[in-house]
Amino acid sequence: MKPKYPIYIISKGRWESRLTSKALEKIKVPYHIVIEPQEYEEYAKVIDKDKILVLPFSNLGQGSIPARNWVWEHSKKLGFKRHWILDDNIKGFRIYNNNRRIRVDSGNIFVAAEDFVDRYENIGMAGFQYTYFCPDDGSRMYPYMLNTRIYSCILLKNDLPHRWRGKYNEDTDLSLRILKDGHCTLLFYIFLCDKMGTLKMKGGNTDYVYIDGDNRFKFAKSLKEQHPDVVEIVWRYNRWHHKVDYRPFKKNKLIRKKGLKIPNRINNYGLKLIKVKEE
Repeated sequence: MKPKYPIYIISKGRWESRLTSKALEKIKVPYHIVIEPQEYEEYAKVIDKDKILVLPFSNLGQGSIPARNWVWEHSKKLGFKRHWILDDNIKGFRIYNNNRRIRVDSGNIFVAAEDFVDRYENIGMAGFQYTYFCPDDGSRMYPYMLNTRIYSCILLKNDLPHRWRGKYNEDTDLSLRILKDGHCTLLFYIFLCDKMGTLKMKGGNTDYVYIDGDNRFKFAKSLKEQHPDVVEIVWRYNRWHHKVDYRPFKKNKLIRKKGLKIPNRINNYGLKLIKVKEE
């Protein structure tokens, strides 16, 4: 199975690591990697040129925002109702089964996620939870969480009136604007992504955004200014963080599409558990 919606990886300065690209190729999922023109030769040495999309700009000093908005318009011009946009530091994907985070060797999890999201009229933004936020202790006994922030591995509805903005915390900002419109966001816990931690890799925002030296205060302050009604600034883990109150959005309920017929059977999308030898 192949995803029905296009998958874009936005990348800068990471042609050597290209974690997300490798992860998608391993599970045979088609994608495009979106890069700035000055880095084309480096990426073209290690990635099929047909998979590379070159931006019409470079070094704008706005982080990934211009690339994200370019991707949005690109997918709309191709006629798609949604698009995936992934960070370039995801090293793998997993399914959460019986309190275990099991690595998958199939891209069918993208197809299953798309099918579920498309059952509803009002899911503006969906995505996969980070693996390290879903421990193997049974404390996350639900397949998804509604109306929270969506990070890094995102499925976006193309007809939303919003676009990416600012420079910091753009994922949280867009999630909040979608929720304030009365739409839902949906974070899958049954499907996970192995996202590398912030500042763990060179390139990307590590070299161009996370360099202010103020313990991320500007990050938290910018989101507080955008959403003062639900955001506070707190000091945790030796740096500043934003704290978002998502309780006002509990009233946003899923709206199932009219006339939708769901077969009364289990669909595992070709996925099955296989024992493998320990590496």
